[in-house]
Amino acid sequence: SAASDVYKRQKYNSEGYLDLTAYEAIQTVDKEIRDGQRRRYPKIYICSPFRGDTEVNTQNAISYCRFAVKQGYFPIAPHIWLTRFLDDADRGERGLGISFGLRLLSGCREVWVFGSRISEGMRKEIAEAERRSIPVRYFSEQCEEMTP
Repeated sequence: SAASDVYKRQKYNSEGYLDLTAYEAIQTVDKEIRDGQRRRYPKIYICSPFRGDTEVNTQNAISYCRFAVKQGYFPIAPHIWLTRFLDDADRGERGLGISFGLRLLSGCREVWVFGSRISEGMRKEIAEAERRSIPVRYFSEQCEEMTP
């Protein structure tokens, strides 16, 4: 039936892989809306390395976003999607991407920094958060909170 097709599609991502984290988050939001208890998912900025091994770094950033959703937050990770249409290897486009990311950062409640390596771009994001008095939290690659 059409209803079961919709249900099945919701559990799978655009590449056809089972994605229960997104499914469960959507189900929770749908239930809250039905119950009139719309919980607000605060926006947080995901700060993690991109340059270098971009495939691994992108997968790590996706994992950090999944972690944030499970914690009840709306993750903003510009380095995952801006690099789909901006060339990080092109100096001008990289600068534009960083500028766009910093604009997105300004609307976030917190910045979550992942990993032990702080890249040049991450330093700019952390400095902007501090300039705007946005709290910065640090996490290991395994999503365990650390003290700075």
